[in-house]
Amino acid sequence: MSDPIKVYPSKPAKVYFYGTCLVDMFYPDAGVAGVELLEREGIQVLFPQNQTCCGQPAYTSGYHDEARAVAKAQLDLFPEDWPIVVPSGSCGGMMHKHYPALFKDTTDEVKAAGIAGRVWELTDFLLNVCHIKLEDLGEPTTVAMHTSCSARREMGVAEVGPKLLGQLKNVNLVEQVRPEECCGFGGTFAIRHPEISGAMVSEKVDALVETGTKQFVTTDCGCLVNIAGYAEKNHKPVEGQHILSFLWARTQGKGEQ
Repeated sequence: MSDPIKVYPSKPAKVYFYGTCLVDMFYPDAGVAGVELLEREGIQVLFPQNQTCCGQPAYTSGYHDEARAVAKAQLDLFPEDWPIVVPSGSCGGMMHKHYPALFKDTTDEVKAAGIAGRVWELTDFLLNVCHIKLEDLGEPTTVAMHTSCSARREMGVAEVGPKLLGQLKNVNLVEQVRPEECCGFGGTFAIRHPEISGAMVSEKVDALVETGTKQFVTTDCGCLVNIAGYAEKNHKPVEGQHILSFLWARTQGKGEQ
């Protein structure tokens, strides 16, 4: 059965911002950039202080009881009926797609379904709810895009990143071969299957290098850690940023290459 047609709401006055573990620990600049872009659109950003992991690592490893305990801590963080924006297709996909199944036949089933229905991947929200218009103040540059598997398949936002980058007049977006292929991160997949993961990220980095650009952007910090880390370790001439950091820097006249 095909996915239902996505219905976009009117731009709200407020949103909840769910920061994710990797943004918090490794790429806080991506979170700050996301907040800056939202506030520039006139939206008040609410950041619940007690947010923790969405439960995805435990869930995808088969530890559903443990994942449910972690995820349950998020269910009371968003009491008002505002959208919940997430700078990650992976965490967004967990909350939007998997929370209803995780809490099915529990006392939190209705609450989890309500949360799931309000979750938006942040670039999708900026493009299709805020109808953001980006003014590029940076110097001419070239960039490649990697859309995470979760952003592509669970959140359905494969075309969003390229459309946002397409608004930047001085940015030339080049496409890698097989752009839909996974980078090999997959949360705990990279830990449980390091040989397979290593082969996958090697192919992904080679594909990015073959475009001729020296930089890439992605919607997910997990992919960013994996791809950029492999490239640095193996002295490959390509560096990465979260797309939110890249977009915000371009609107500030930064990020020249």
